[in-house]
Amino acid sequence: MTDLGSIKTVRFDGAPLTATEVEALARREALAVLSGEIEFRQRIDAGAAFLEQVWREDGVIYGVTTGYGDSCSVNVPQELVHSLPRHLYTFHGCGMGAPFSLEETRAILAARLASLCQGYSGVRYVLLERICLLLQRDLLPVIPSEGSVGASGDLTPLSYLAAVIEGHRELWYKGERRAAAEVFELEGLEPLVLQPKEALALMNGTAAMTGLACLAVCRARYLAQLAARITSLCSVALEGNHFHFDPVLFSVKPHPGQQAVAGWIHDDLKEEEVPRNSSRLQDRYSLRCAPHVIGVLQDSLGYVTDFVENELNSANDNPIIDAEGAHILHGGHFYGGHIAHAMDGLKSAVANLADLVDRQIAQAVDPKFNHGLPANLSGATGAAASVNHGFKAVQIAVSAWTAEALKGTMPASVFSRSTECHNQDKVSMGTIAARDCQRVLELVEQVLAAGMLVGWQGVQLRLRDSELAERDLRPSLRKCLEQTGMRFEFLQEDRPLEADLHRAVACIHERYWTLYD
Repeated sequence: MTDLGSIKTVRFDGAPLTATEVEALARREALAVLSGEIEFRQRIDAGAAFLEQVWREDGVIYGVTTGYGDSCSVNVPQELVHSLPRHLYTFHGCGMGAPFSLEETRAILAARLASLCQGYSGVRYVLLERICLLLQRDLLPVIPSEGSVGASGDLTPLSYLAAVIEGHRELWYKGERRAAAEVFELEGLEPLVLQPKEALALMNGTAAMTGLACLAVCRARYLAQLAARITSLCSVALEGNHFHFDPVLFSVKPHPGQQAVAGWIHDDLKEEEVPRNSSRLQDRYSLRCAPHVIGVLQDSLGYVTDFVENELNSANDNPIIDAEGAHILHGGHFYGGHIAHAMDGLKSAVANLADLVDRQIAQAVDPKFNHGLPANLSGATGAAASVNHGFKAVQIAVSAWTAEALKGTMPASVFSRSTECHNQDKVSMGTIAARDCQRVLELVEQVLAAGMLVGWQGVQLRLRDSELAERDLRPSLRKCLEQTGMRFEFLQEDRPLEADLHRAVACIHERYWTLYD
């Protein structure tokens, strides 16, 4: 990512991109820029020229002069070759379900552009320019989220990108769904007529699942840190034993991510020679084992990110066009197995954060376990305490969100189906895995939003009742209390907390809380 004054840019030139850069494009925090270097342009156009040459000389190229998939034995007459791309995206126009969000759609376009920039897809430079232009102007195809089995790539979702480039179907335009042809007219754009291999190159890849996966790893990275901070707040509110996070303790079980999480929590807490409740040497597992739970996610993020970024920076369509070596190579790079595995694993690790924080919240609101805090963390005093119920309903809702997140961890990759006349007889289900992961992340963010409010309320109650002084808190926790207090009010009298929870989820999305990086 390059910073040009106040504008950050992500450059597409075939060099490796990161998930973080894709996320920046998706969140409109950076602008996509396509390399205009002569060498890059020539390398891209060389693939298209080689394909044209082979077609003119030999007359037979899969997906150019033949049908697709199981129909590859069907020869297409020369006069109909140029109509084949339109037929490909037309018959794949059967997507269902809610459209991908704007962020998800930008990530999908970025992932497809990154793959085509590798120079092995046999497309023209002008096609890359058009995809980049759609990103720059935020002219986004309306892409239904359901209908991909993740091999032969994301055919149905990506057909909506191919169709839009030729001026068909719908775009998101200034917050509205509009016909692509109308939007092009308003924007002064001409539809781009796809060359014979170009619809196949656009569609026969893993861009939908990979774009979602880039967003997922970035969301999960923040949630790991947020769960650690919530644990610190809950440990203070519940008068926990801070020595559960001692570096010496974790030196004998050296999982790096687990050690990092323990270090974060340890640095948040002020050690005392004896815990305030000296009769309780060991806290319940949801406090004591928090680094072990969060650490699984933290340690997984390394390989998951590697899987995702390798896929992002790959040529993942079929056939592969090697202009320099004069080869057309038929294979199965559209298979999304690595993304499927990464997303199936990530959603399980992330869902465990919800389970952890759910248990921390349950401790904090229950006077049998919260070591002297008011029932349900209500701030009401005197007679009003009898009619106020604080976070009671929030704890119930958190259990519902947690249960749904845990239910969503069923691995999608084990549900391969034989499709397309048994040509696609083993498929990845990577896109379903990535969509499932996005849903699990959404639910976990709701749980952690509640966890932040509960942890903050618990510490505020200790401060209010003089059981704790601000000087007893490390600067990181004082900063967290201050940041939270700028957006939320102490729960004195019962109020509907829906707005507070939505605001807390928005804070998570914008990475509002200063954490450990």
